[in-house]
Amino acid sequence: MTDEPTREAAEPAGPAASCHDHAAHGYITAKQDYLKRLRRIEGQSRGLQRMVEEEKYCIDILTQVSAMNKALQAVALELLNDHISHCVADAAAKGGPEAEEKIREANEAIARLVRSYG
Repeated sequence: MTDEPTREAAEPAGPAASCHDHAAHGYITAKQDYLKRLRRIEGQSRGLQRMVEEEKYCIDILTQVSAMNKALQAVALELLNDHISHCVADAAAKGGPEAEEKIREANEAIARLVRSYG
């Protein structure tokens, strides 16, 4: 089994849609895959709580924290990829202030991710 979301062809959202509209989000074609991965991460979180409650060895807990962080990072990077390839690309094709805004948002998201990985 792979953690990579499957891709299906996305229906065009229409000229009036933007990435703030529900149907236009880049991740929407892989929504169920994202939900599955996030539920798995939620299970990891509950497992960590249980490990602390059961007073498991510190290193074992830290190993699981690291695995959970890696899983969250993978989701974040895939969402960022979807945002850039869908929302930013669509806005850039149209040009104007929306394109500048989407690029700014993407840059800020990248900066947040880089800081969180450090």
